Amino acid sequence: MDARGIDHEAWQQHAWLNRLQSLALLVFMGGFLAALGWLLWGGVGVVVLLVFGIVGVFMNPSLSPTWVMRMYGASRLGQGQAPGLTAALAALAQRAGLPSMPDLYYVPSRMLNAFAVGHPARSAIAVTDGLLNQLEDRELLGVLAHEMSHIHNNDLWVMGLADMFSRATSFLSLFGQLLLIVNLPLVMTGYAAINWLAIALLIFAPNLSALAQLALSRTREYDADLNAARLTGDPEGLASALAKIERVQGGWLERILLPGRRVPEPSLLRTHPRTEDRIRRLADLRRRDQAIGLLADETRARSGTVAPGQRELRAPRWHVNGLWH
Repeated sequence: MDARGIDHEAWQQHAWLNRLQSLALLVFMGGFLAALGWLLWGGVGVVVLLVFGIVGVFMNPSLSPTWVMRMYGASRLGQGQAPGLTAALAALAQRAGLPSMPDLYYVPSRMLNAFAVGHPARSAIAVTDGLLNQLEDRELLGVLAHEMSHIHNNDLWVMGLADMFSRATSFLSLFGQLLLIVNLPLVMTGYAAINWLAIALLIFAPNLSALAQLALSRTREYDADLNAARLTGDPEGLASALAKIERVQGGWLERILLPGRRVPEPSLLRTHPRTEDRIRRLADLRRRDQAIGLLADETRARSGTVAPGQRELRAPRWHVNGLWH
Protein backbone atom coordinates (compact mmCIF):
# COMPACT_ATOMS: atom_id res chain seq x y z
CA MET A 1 0.00 0.00 0.00
CA ASP A 2 1.86 3.06 -1.25
CA ALA A 3 1.02 6.31 0.51
CA ARG A 4 3.80 8.69 -0.45
CA GLY A 5 1.25 11.46 -0.99
CA ILE A 6 0.01 11.17 2.61
CA ASP A 7 1.19 12.86 5.79
CA HIS A 8 1.91 9.65 7.71
CA GLU A 9 1.91 11.27 11.16
CA ALA A 10 -1.49 12.90 10.61
CA TRP A 11 -2.83 9.62 9.20
CA GLN A 12 -1.72 7.69 12.30
CA GLN A 13 -3.29 10.23 14.66
CA HIS A 14 -6.63 10.09 12.89
CA ALA A 15 -6.50 6.28 12.65
CA TRP A 16 -5.93 5.77 16.38
CA LEU A 17 -8.62 8.31 17.26
CA ASN A 18 -11.14 6.49 15.03
CA ARG A 19 -10.27 3.10 16.54
CA LEU A 20 -10.61 4.35 20.10
CA GLN A 21 -13.92 6.04 19.31
CA SER A 22 -15.30 2.88 17.69
CA LEU A 23 -14.22 0.72 20.64
CA ALA A 24 -15.63 3.17 23.18
CA LEU A 25 -18.99 3.35 21.42
CA LEU A 26 -19.32 -0.44 21.15
CA VAL A 27 -18.43 -0.79 24.85
CA PHE A 28 -20.97 1.93 25.65
CA MET A 29 -23.72 0.07 23.78
CA GLY A 30 -22.76 -3.24 25.35
CA GLY A 31 -22.77 -1.58 28.78
CA PHE A 32 -26.35 -0.39 28.34
CA LEU A 33 -27.38 -3.90 27.39
CA ALA A 34 -25.63 -5.37 30.44
CA ALA A 35 -27.20 -2.75 32.73
CA LEU A 36 -30.68 -3.68 31.54
CA GLY A 37 -29.90 -7.37 32.06
CA TRP A 38 -28.74 -6.69 35.62
CA LEU A 39 -31.79 -4.52 36.28
CA LEU A 40 -34.22 -7.23 35.14
CA TRP A 41 -32.56 -10.45 36.30
CA GLY A 42 -29.51 -9.52 38.37
CA GLY A 43 -26.13 -11.23 37.90
CA VAL A 44 -27.70 -14.14 36.04
CA GLY A 45 -29.10 -11.77 33.44
CA VAL A 46 -25.68 -10.22 32.85
CA VAL A 47 -24.09 -13.66 32.38
CA VAL A 48 -26.83 -14.77 29.97
CA LEU A 49 -26.48 -11.59 27.92
CA LEU A 50 -22.69 -11.98 27.90
CA VAL A 51 -23.01 -15.51 26.49
CA PHE A 52 -25.48 -14.35 23.83
CA GLY A 53 -23.20 -11.43 23.03
CA ILE A 54 -20.20 -13.70 22.45
CA VAL A 55 -22.29 -15.99 20.27
CA GLY A 56 -23.54 -12.98 18.33
CA VAL A 57 -19.99 -11.74 17.71
CA PHE A 58 -19.04 -14.99 16.01
CA MET A 59 -22.38 -15.65 14.31
CA ASN A 60 -23.25 -12.12 13.19
CA PRO A 61 -25.07 -12.90 9.93
CA SER A 62 -23.86 -11.56 6.60
CA LEU A 63 -26.25 -11.31 3.65
CA SER A 64 -25.17 -12.59 0.26
CA PRO A 65 -23.84 -9.66 -1.84
CA THR A 66 -25.62 -11.06 -4.91
CA TRP A 67 -28.96 -11.14 -3.10
CA VAL A 68 -28.54 -7.58 -1.79
CA MET A 69 -27.65 -6.27 -5.25
CA ARG A 70 -30.77 -7.88 -6.70
CA MET A 71 -32.86 -5.94 -4.18
CA TYR A 72 -31.42 -2.73 -5.57
CA GLY A 73 -31.97 -3.76 -9.20
CA ALA A 74 -28.23 -3.70 -9.88
CA SER A 75 -26.62 -5.60 -12.76
CA ARG A 76 -23.14 -7.09 -12.57
CA LEU A 77 -20.42 -5.63 -14.79
CA GLY A 78 -17.71 -7.75 -16.34
CA GLN A 79 -14.29 -6.65 -17.50
CA GLY A 80 -15.51 -6.39 -21.09
CA GLN A 81 -18.28 -3.97 -20.10
CA ALA A 82 -16.19 -1.67 -17.91
CA PRO A 83 -12.47 -2.41 -18.31
CA GLY A 84 -11.35 0.87 -16.73
CA LEU A 85 -13.47 0.44 -13.61
CA THR A 86 -12.52 -3.22 -13.30
CA ALA A 87 -8.80 -2.40 -13.54
CA ALA A 88 -9.18 0.34 -10.92
CA LEU A 89 -11.05 -2.00 -8.59
CA ALA A 90 -8.42 -4.72 -9.03
CA ALA A 91 -5.62 -2.26 -8.20
CA LEU A 92 -7.43 -1.02 -5.12
CA ALA A 93 -8.19 -4.56 -3.91
CA GLN A 94 -4.52 -5.48 -4.28
CA ARG A 95 -3.41 -2.42 -2.35
CA ALA A 96 -5.99 -3.09 0.37
CA GLY A 97 -4.78 -6.69 0.71
CA LEU A 98 -8.21 -8.23 0.09
CA PRO A 99 -8.22 -11.97 -0.68
CA SER A 100 -10.44 -11.35 -3.72
CA MET A 101 -11.62 -8.40 -5.77
CA PRO A 102 -15.18 -7.24 -5.02
CA ASP A 103 -17.74 -7.81 -7.77
CA LEU A 104 -18.70 -4.62 -9.59
CA TYR A 105 -22.38 -3.70 -10.08
CA TYR A 106 -24.15 -0.96 -11.99
CA VAL A 107 -27.35 0.78 -10.83
CA PRO A 108 -29.22 2.71 -13.58
CA SER A 109 -30.06 5.66 -11.35
CA ARG A 110 -29.38 9.38 -11.71
CA MET A 111 -28.48 9.48 -8.00
CA LEU A 112 -24.79 10.07 -7.24
CA ASN A 113 -24.16 7.09 -5.01
CA ALA A 114 -21.99 4.04 -4.36
CA PHE A 115 -22.26 1.36 -1.70
CA ALA A 116 -20.52 -1.83 -0.64
CA VAL A 117 -21.88 -5.09 0.78
CA GLY A 118 -20.28 -8.27 2.08
CA HIS A 119 -17.03 -9.04 3.90
CA PRO A 120 -13.36 -9.20 2.81
CA ALA A 121 -13.65 -12.75 1.46
CA ARG A 122 -16.82 -12.08 -0.57
CA SER A 123 -18.03 -8.59 -1.39
CA ALA A 124 -19.51 -6.31 -4.02
CA ILE A 125 -19.48 -2.60 -4.83
CA ALA A 126 -22.29 -0.85 -6.71
CA VAL A 127 -22.02 2.47 -8.55
CA THR A 128 -24.87 4.48 -10.04
CA ASP A 129 -24.99 5.92 -13.52
CA GLY A 130 -25.12 9.41 -12.04
CA LEU A 131 -21.85 8.80 -10.20
CA LEU A 132 -20.10 7.50 -13.33
CA ASN A 133 -21.19 10.43 -15.44
CA GLN A 134 -20.64 13.24 -12.94
CA LEU A 135 -17.27 12.37 -11.35
CA GLU A 136 -13.81 12.68 -12.86
CA ASP A 137 -11.23 9.88 -12.69
CA ARG A 138 -9.55 11.01 -9.47
CA GLU A 139 -12.91 11.53 -7.79
CA LEU A 140 -14.29 8.17 -8.92
CA LEU A 141 -11.16 6.38 -7.69
CA GLY A 142 -11.54 8.08 -4.32
CA VAL A 143 -15.15 6.91 -3.98
CA LEU A 144 -14.23 3.34 -4.99
CA ALA A 145 -11.38 3.38 -2.46
CA HIS A 146 -13.80 4.59 0.24
CA GLU A 147 -16.14 1.65 -0.41
CA MET A 148 -13.16 -0.70 -0.59
CA SER A 149 -12.09 0.54 2.84
CA HIS A 150 -15.51 -0.31 4.28
CA ILE A 151 -14.98 -3.87 3.05
CA HIS A 152 -11.38 -4.07 4.27
CA ASN A 153 -12.38 -2.74 7.72
CA ASN A 154 -15.34 -5.16 7.86
CA ASP A 155 -17.57 -2.20 8.66
CA LEU A 156 -20.74 -3.98 7.62
CA TRP A 157 -20.06 -6.62 10.27
CA VAL A 158 -19.24 -3.98 12.89
CA MET A 159 -22.42 -2.03 12.16
CA GLY A 160 -24.41 -5.27 12.14
CA LEU A 161 -23.08 -6.02 15.63
CA ALA A 162 -23.99 -2.52 16.79
CA ASP A 163 -27.47 -2.97 15.34
CA MET A 164 -27.82 -6.24 17.25
CA PHE A 165 -26.88 -4.45 20.49
CA SER A 166 -29.35 -1.66 19.76
CA ARG A 167 -32.22 -4.02 18.95
CA ALA A 168 -31.56 -6.15 22.04
CA THR A 169 -31.49 -3.02 24.21
CA SER A 170 -34.84 -1.89 22.77
CA PHE A 171 -36.35 -5.34 23.38
CA LEU A 172 -35.19 -5.49 27.01
CA SER A 173 -36.37 -1.94 27.61
CA LEU A 174 -39.83 -2.78 26.28
CA PHE A 175 -39.92 -5.99 28.34
CA GLY A 176 -38.96 -4.08 31.48
CA GLN A 177 -41.61 -1.42 30.90
CA LEU A 178 -44.25 -4.12 30.44
CA LEU A 179 -43.20 -5.68 33.75
CA LEU A 180 -43.54 -2.27 35.37
CA ILE A 181 -47.07 -1.87 34.01
CA VAL A 182 -48.05 -5.35 35.24
CA ASN A 183 -46.75 -4.54 38.72
CA LEU A 184 -48.21 -1.04 38.79
CA PRO A 185 -51.08 -2.06 41.17
CA LEU A 186 -48.49 -3.26 43.71
CA VAL A 187 -46.62 0.02 43.38
CA MET A 188 -49.79 2.08 43.86
CA THR A 189 -50.81 0.11 46.96
CA GLY A 190 -47.37 0.45 48.50
CA TYR A 191 -46.38 -3.21 48.27
CA ALA A 192 -43.51 -2.41 45.92
CA ALA A 193 -41.08 0.50 45.77
CA ILE A 194 -40.03 2.39 42.62
CA ASN A 195 -36.40 2.92 41.70
CA TRP A 196 -36.65 6.06 39.57
CA LEU A 197 -33.10 5.64 38.30
CA ALA A 198 -34.00 2.18 37.00
CA ILE A 199 -37.17 3.56 35.41
CA ALA A 200 -35.16 6.27 33.65
CA LEU A 201 -32.71 3.64 32.39
CA LEU A 202 -35.55 1.53 31.01
CA ILE A 203 -37.05 4.50 29.19
CA PHE A 204 -33.94 6.20 27.78
CA ALA A 205 -31.55 3.29 27.16
CA PRO A 206 -32.86 2.54 23.62
CA ASN A 207 -32.54 6.19 22.59
CA LEU A 208 -29.02 6.52 23.96
CA SER A 209 -28.01 3.23 22.35
CA ALA A 210 -29.40 4.43 19.00
CA LEU A 211 -27.44 7.69 19.29
CA ALA A 212 -24.28 5.69 20.01
CA GLN A 213 -24.99 3.55 16.93
CA LEU A 214 -25.26 6.68 14.77
CA ALA A 215 -22.03 8.03 16.25
CA LEU A 216 -20.32 4.72 15.46
CA SER A 217 -21.53 4.97 11.86
CA ARG A 218 -20.01 8.45 11.55
CA THR A 219 -16.72 7.21 13.00
CA ARG A 220 -16.55 4.33 10.52
CA GLU A 221 -17.16 6.82 7.68
CA TYR A 222 -14.22 8.90 8.87
CA ASP A 223 -12.07 5.77 8.98
CA ALA A 224 -13.12 4.75 5.47
CA ASP A 225 -12.16 8.22 4.21
CA LEU A 226 -8.82 7.89 5.95
CA ASN A 227 -8.00 4.52 4.45
CA ALA A 228 -9.28 5.56 1.02
CA ALA A 229 -6.75 8.40 1.02
CA ARG A 230 -4.02 5.91 1.89
CA LEU A 231 -5.10 3.51 -0.85
CA THR A 232 -5.00 6.13 -3.60
CA GLY A 233 -2.36 8.45 -2.18
CA ASP A 234 -4.76 11.22 -3.21
CA PRO A 235 -6.93 12.63 -0.41
CA GLU A 236 -7.87 15.57 -2.64
CA GLY A 237 -9.56 13.24 -5.13
CA LEU A 238 -12.01 11.94 -2.52
CA ALA A 239 -12.48 15.42 -1.04
CA SER A 240 -13.40 16.76 -4.48
CA ALA A 241 -15.86 13.88 -5.00
CA LEU A 242 -17.53 14.54 -1.64
CA ALA A 243 -17.90 18.23 -2.42
CA LYS A 244 -19.41 17.48 -5.83
CA ILE A 245 -21.84 14.86 -4.48
CA GLU A 246 -22.93 17.25 -1.72
CA ARG A 247 -23.47 20.05 -4.23
CA VAL A 248 -25.45 17.95 -6.73
CA GLN A 249 -27.44 15.84 -4.28
CA GLY A 250 -28.03 18.62 -1.79
CA GLY A 251 -29.27 20.90 -4.52
CA TRP A 252 -31.75 18.28 -5.75
CA LEU A 253 -33.20 17.68 -2.28
CA GLU A 254 -33.25 21.32 -1.28
CA ARG A 255 -35.01 22.43 -4.46
CA ILE A 256 -37.87 20.05 -3.59
CA LEU A 257 -38.02 20.27 0.19
CA LEU A 258 -36.61 23.64 1.23
CA PRO A 259 -35.79 25.92 -1.69
CA GLY A 260 -33.22 28.53 -0.73
CA ARG A 261 -32.30 26.78 2.54
CA ARG A 262 -30.09 23.95 3.73
CA VAL A 263 -31.83 20.75 4.80
CA PRO A 264 -31.74 20.92 8.62
CA GLU A 265 -30.41 17.80 10.28
CA PRO A 266 -29.01 17.68 13.84
CA SER A 267 -25.46 16.33 13.85
CA LEU A 268 -26.36 13.68 16.45
CA LEU A 269 -28.93 12.17 14.08
CA ARG A 270 -26.62 11.84 11.07
CA THR A 271 -25.39 8.47 9.82
CA HIS A 272 -22.57 10.28 7.97
CA PRO A 273 -20.40 13.16 9.21
CA ARG A 274 -20.86 16.59 7.72
CA THR A 275 -19.20 16.85 4.33
CA GLU A 276 -17.27 19.93 5.44
CA ASP A 277 -15.73 17.98 8.33
CA ARG A 278 -14.79 15.07 6.07
CA ILE A 279 -13.13 17.38 3.56
CA ARG A 280 -11.24 19.18 6.32
CA ARG A 281 -9.86 15.90 7.68
CA LEU A 282 -8.81 14.79 4.22
CA ALA A 283 -7.07 18.13 3.68
CA ASP A 284 -5.06 17.53 6.87
CA LEU A 285 -3.59 14.37 5.32
CA ARG A 286 -2.18 15.84 2.12
CA ARG A 287 1.55 16.36 1.93
CA ARG A 288 2.39 19.72 0.41
CA ASP A 289 5.18 18.29 -1.78
CA GLN A 290 2.95 15.80 -3.62
CA ALA A 291 -0.66 16.60 -4.33
CA ILE A 292 -1.28 14.31 -7.31
CA GLY A 293 -2.57 10.86 -6.44
CA LEU A 294 -0.35 7.92 -7.36
CA LEU A 295 -3.14 5.51 -8.23
CA ALA A 296 -4.93 8.13 -10.30
CA ASP A 297 -1.80 8.42 -12.43
CA GLU A 298 -1.63 4.66 -12.99
CA THR A 299 -5.29 3.79 -13.62
CA ARG A 300 -7.80 5.43 -15.92
CA ALA A 301 -11.14 4.57 -14.40
CA ARG A 302 -13.05 6.36 -17.16
CA SER A 303 -11.67 4.10 -19.88
CA GLY A 304 -14.46 1.88 -21.18
CA THR A 305 -17.01 3.06 -18.61
CA VAL A 306 -20.31 1.26 -18.99
CA ALA A 307 -23.14 2.93 -20.88
CA PRO A 308 -26.74 2.75 -19.65
CA GLY A 309 -27.32 -0.03 -22.19
CA GLN A 310 -30.23 -2.35 -21.74
CA ARG A 311 -32.21 -0.43 -19.11
CA GLU A 312 -33.68 3.03 -18.97
CA LEU A 313 -32.38 5.44 -16.33
CA ARG A 314 -34.79 6.02 -13.47
CA ALA A 315 -35.23 8.81 -10.97
CA PRO A 316 -33.68 8.44 -7.48
CA ARG A 317 -35.77 6.34 -5.13
CA TRP A 318 -35.71 5.39 -1.46
CA HIS A 319 -34.89 1.86 -0.29
CA VAL A 320 -36.30 0.23 2.84
CA ASN A 321 -32.92 0.54 4.63
CA GLY A 322 -32.95 4.32 4.12
CA LEU A 323 -30.39 4.38 1.30
CA TRP A 324 -31.19 6.49 -1.78
CA HIS A 325 -30.13 4.89 -5.05
